[in-house]
Amino acid sequence: MKWMRTGLVLFLGFLLVGQAAAEEKKWSDEAELSYVSTGGNTKVTTLAAKNLFKIPFSERFSGSWKLQALYGKSDGVKNAEAYSTELRGDYAHTARLYSFATAGWLQDEFSGIDQRFVYGLGSGYKFLDGPKHFLIGEAGLTYTMDDYTDGTDSQYPGGRLFGQYDYKFSDANKFTQSVEFLPDFDDTQNWLLNSETALTAALNKTFSMKTSYLVKYDHEPVPGLTKTDTILSVALVANFQGM
Repeated sequence: MKWMRTGLVLFLGFLLVGQAAAEEKKWSDEAELSYVSTGGNTKVTTLAAKNLFKIPFSERFSGSWKLQALYGKSDGVKNAEAYSTELRGDYAHTARLYSFATAGWLQDEFSGIDQRFVYGLGSGYKFLDGPKHFLIGEAGLTYTMDDYTDGTDSQYPGGRLFGQYDYKFSDANKFTQSVEFLPDFDDTQNWLLNSETALTAALNKTFSMKTSYLVKYDHEPVPGLTKTDTILSVALVANFQGM
């Protein structure tokens, strides 16, 4: 299928770029790919891809670019399709305190979102910084512009609270739990809550297997849609680490 070939080509491209980055000793790259296909009485196909590039511009300032895609079919009928991207810049004030700015775009028609633009500013703090336990907290302000599939739209200022805990069993094996709360300051009933629980196990120095459970809750969804979406996935992860 065309979309499957395109997804695999993009994933391989991510790996090649990550390999080149590692050779330059400058970039870091993490690419994930999960694919499920069942036949027989029930035919289900799901493809999910995620990629995160990071670059240190200086000792204090760094940037990152995140890409995500999800596509699914059940008995030949498309039942999931979502794409998102986010650019982020971080500035470290101290070893633990930092500030950040973000700009993101999302399209998820099956959640009623034709397109969403989100801009944000905030600060974060590393409460725990290893060697086994890692805990960060972030707080900031956002501005969101939504276009919905039913033809309506909205723009509103909001906030963002985020926390993530990592426990490293070893350098390549870890458990991760993150929670993100996104309130709308104009409408207190319109808020989002995202949670991800993940376990990553290394296969070798480059590749790992990641099992994750993602919960996306929308307290005021587009009429006719449910409030909660969940995604359970097992993905192949490729890491290329520069210096």
